[in-house]
Order: sequence, then structure tokens, then C-alpha cells
Amino acid sequence: MSNTAPLAFITGGSSGIGQALAEHYLQLGWRVAVVARREQDMRDWASTYNPSDAGVRVGVYAADVSDAVQARQAAQACIADMGLPDVVVANAGISVGVDTSEFEDLAALQRTLALNVGGLANTFHAFINPMRARGSGRLVGIASVAGIRGLPGHGAYCASKAGAIAYLESLRGELRGSGVDVVTVVPGYIATPLTAKNPYGMPFLMPAADFATAAVRAIAKPQSYVVIPWQMGVVAKLLRILPNALFDRLLSGRARKPREPNASP
Repeated sequence: MSNTAPLAFITGGSSGIGQALAEHYLQLGWRVAVVARREQDMRDWASTYNPSDAGVRVGVYAADVSDAVQARQAAQACIADMGLPDVVVANAGISVGVDTSEFEDLAALQRTLALNVGGLANTFHAFINPMRARGSGRLVGIASVAGIRGLPGHGAYCASKAGAIAYLESLRGELRGSGVDVVTVVPGYIATPLTAKNPYGMPFLMPAADFATAAVRAIAKPQSYVVIPWQMGVVAKLLRILPNALFDRLLSGRARKPREPNASP
């Protein structure tokens, strides 16, 4: 693999959406750098793409991107080892149910916000000035349709994804005219280890590989904002315009995501 092949830097790369995106970019002939806390899982997966007689196609960097120092160190190591990425995908995230009346859930909410919102900025930070200097690059944030309206029992996740959407919109305006694009990708229900825990129906559930195909296509255009699958975009718009009383009645009695106050990102 030539070191001149384009490079994608992807957080949350040990499973789910992150790994599906990495695999799709590899199929297109790109190199990828994957970042997550579970280093051995990433190395086991990457070993199939890094035969000893060929160049490195997959770079592996262990980091918790909710920690700004760790995120910056991973980014700097990637630049030193593999070069400045063409695409950076901030995908790492956590989804847990919370009950604000339970004291221990307040810490779960803080962890969710730190990773799902703070992790975006931490991931992008070290790449922005080098991309500006080069005059090109794409910063991609993975949000969620859960950021459109608040769902009972999902306060931490919905708030974090609403924050992610607003943050990415702000960043897009800040970088306008610099050559650096900001893309907001808003998934619906995607079949991953995270959604496998959900105790409720998930309309338009999409395989992770199909999501990756659609997301990479949108990033390449680039689209500034895209909901995948498109059907969930229609649902999200309808939910947004429902009066509060009707929205609340519609969700009454809906199963909630299980609480996991001790879960870590």
C-alpha cells in the first residue's frame, strides 16, 4: 500500500460504526488510522490488513478521546506515522439510560457528554490548523436522530447528540472558506453492539456496512448534513413538528434504555 493513498482517521474504531467505516475505506483503497480504548481488539482486527510483506494499511492508536491530552497524542502520532489525514471521523460514543433522580446516574450523564460532545472537539483539535495550512480536509462528526427530540430515559444520549449537532454546525461556520469541510452525519438505528442492548423496536434498522457505504458517499460529496437512512430523516422531521402534548402522549409507556451508571466510555 502506497503511503500516498488517502488516509481516514476514525475514532471508536474497535467495533460497530467505526469499524464498518474503516472497512469501507479500506475497500476503496484508502489507508485508515483507528482509535479506541480497546487496543488489542483493534490490533487483532488490523492484523488482517497489515501483512508483514506490505506497507501499513491500518494504523492503531489507543486513546480515550474524552481525554483531550490522549486525543491530541493519538492525532499527533498519526500525523507523524502516516501523514495528515484527508478525512477525520469523530465517531466514538456511549449510550446509556439515565434517571436524574438517581444520584449515580449524574456521573453517567457527565461521562456521556464528555465523550459524545467533548470527544468531537478533542478529536478535531490537532488536525484543524494543519488542514487549514494545507487548504483541504474533512472533519466528520457522527451525531444521531436522538439529538432531534428528547426521549424519556435517554436524557444523557439525546442531550449529547443535540449538543453534537449544534457544535458541528458552529464549527462548520468557523471553518467556512478555509478549505476544511465539516460534515454532520446523523444515523438512525444502526445494527451495532450499542443498539443490540435496546429493549424496544427500532424502525428502519440498518446494517452497519450499509450505513458505512451511504456515509462515505455523503462525506465524499461532501454533504454538510445527512440523515442515514433517509427514512429516519422523514421521521425526525415529523417528530420535530409534533406539539409537545401529542409527542409526550405518543412516547408514553415506551420502553427505556437500561440504566448503566457504572458504564465507562
